[in-house]
Amino acid sequence: MKKTYPEFEASKPYFDLVRGAVGKLVDGEHFFDIVADNVVYEVLYDFPGWPRIIEGRAKLMENFSGYGDYIKIQSADNLIVHITDNGHVVVIEYEVHGTILATGVKYNNRFCSIIKIEHRRISHWRDYMDSLAAWNTLNSKR
Repeated sequence: MKKTYPEFEASKPYFDLVRGAVGKLVDGEHFFDIVADNVVYEVLYDFPGWPRIIEGRAKLMENFSGYGDYIKIQSADNLIVHITDNGHVVVIEYEVHGTILATGVKYNNRFCSIIKIEHRRISHWRDYMDSLAAWNTLNSKR
């Protein structure tokens, strides 16, 4: 039976973009199906309430579980995919658009993620974002 992860609906556009970006290099339908149990998810920026390093699929799911309480993603787009190292490394550039629920402020940001794939699962994720765009959004009153 296909698992749909309804508790993560607020992040669905992001998860769908990532799933499409890695395509046939991984097995599974949803973002959480394609990450290894021992995944390392690293963000190379400071974002309030989000750890710099998350270790393990369960911990990653735990961290994403509250995301929808703060931000609703409407879309993720402008995807550019670079596949290297015989499909073991994928670099994706993309944009995410949403709304900060507490303020109603629109959220638009650009990202670059380096994804390492082992045994047809994402084993390591390193993320870069436009920190100024996030800062401006989080500190805007509308």
